[in-house]
Amino acid sequence: MPAAPAEAPASGKPWDGKKRVLASAFAGTTIEWYDFYLYGTAAALVFNTRFFPSESELGSTLASFASLAVGFLARPLGGIVAGHLGDRIGRKALLVASLLVMGIASTLIGLLPDFSAIGWWAAAGLVVLRIVQGISAGAEWGGSALLSVEHAPPRRRGFFGSFTQIGSAAGMLLATTAFFTVQNLFTPEQFQLFGWRIPFLASAVLVALGLWIRLGVHDAPEFTELKESGRVARTPLWDVLTQHPRVLLVTIGLRLAQNSVYYLITVYMLTYLTAQRGDSEAGVTAVMIASAVGLVSGPFWGWVSDRVGRRAVTVGGVLGIAVFGWLFFAFLDSGPLLLLPLVVILGMNLAHDAVYGPQAAWFAEQFPVEVRYSGVNMGYQLGTVIGGGIMPMVAALLFVAGGETPWLICGYLTLLCVLSLLAALAAHDPARSLVTADRNRS
Repeated sequence: MPAAPAEAPASGKPWDGKKRVLASAFAGTTIEWYDFYLYGTAAALVFNTRFFPSESELGSTLASFASLAVGFLARPLGGIVAGHLGDRIGRKALLVASLLVMGIASTLIGLLPDFSAIGWWAAAGLVVLRIVQGISAGAEWGGSALLSVEHAPPRRRGFFGSFTQIGSAAGMLLATTAFFTVQNLFTPEQFQLFGWRIPFLASAVLVALGLWIRLGVHDAPEFTELKESGRVARTPLWDVLTQHPRVLLVTIGLRLAQNSVYYLITVYMLTYLTAQRGDSEAGVTAVMIASAVGLVSGPFWGWVSDRVGRRAVTVGGVLGIAVFGWLFFAFLDSGPLLLLPLVVILGMNLAHDAVYGPQAAWFAEQFPVEVRYSGVNMGYQLGTVIGGGIMPMVAALLFVAGGETPWLICGYLTLLCVLSLLAALAAHDPARSLVTADRNRS
């Protein structure tokens, strides 16, 4: 069994103790994912025509989603580099660097000339900046998750770790709100011409705020003691691959269903509704509402996992995702769009968040401290590429292969759910052991 994160001593100064750690986990990941998700929304609404114009609407859509997927393919590289350095020099330094890099890349996307100005150089520049975003995102999650979980009391790791997780919901809320605002402030022509750039340019202000919070955070005592003792791993990634391959596969599998349904809802749905029902705003509004609810549902599921164990909560969420996929597309084809926010809440906040909320704590609990950053980063990022990064592009292809019906998309999602279910059953569950021990004592 891997070593469990130790409880860090509480500080008497709110901003120098656990409160600042939680604020850092929340604010930093919020800004990182705001930038990362901006691209997904823009890929569905803008980039296909502004950067990848072609005579085929499907070709432009696929090219736009392929550029989105490139960012996910770059995330393991960022995870490898950050994991190695994070296990050797500390979590904080990598978190500050990742936030700065992400902010610079997003601001440059907002300034990048489009295809009409510089031709295919525009597409090339966009892809390069997306790769930089991917590298930064790959470095971000593991460090933020570990910083929050390693500072947590043993029986509250799920709740503490959820502050990293709700950064995703908050980032999506900010991204969709930003696009919703500019869509309503400008005409469709103005939005396509320059309005979409404003959310990307706003990243610079948010990054400055995030850096101010993160610079005041310190590594947890557990890692500091390891470093001072000289027991840091020299080749942490190699140690993960050779000594913990089973755990690595488990963490990859735990990401598949959760991440795939997330990108079906937040990215592919926008394109699907536009093509099938001529509505590009209902989906953005529904995602915005569900993201707001996620600020509560994420910590709720993390809290529940502290009390019943990670496995029970995750298995329920995965089964919910498997059922939801079939109902979701049936609704998108013929259901009243007025009820779309309720449907998205069922998929995002009940099913998806039950898997995602406890994930930071559960991943950290799988690996010993000396290779933890490398292990959680590699499992998380590889699972993201397979589960979510290619999902919008795969869904577009499966829709065509299925005779322009979504049944193959639903079947593919079900397959990913089966793999995630097997991973959940195979994962260690220290939280369940603590719950059982507490019951035996009482």
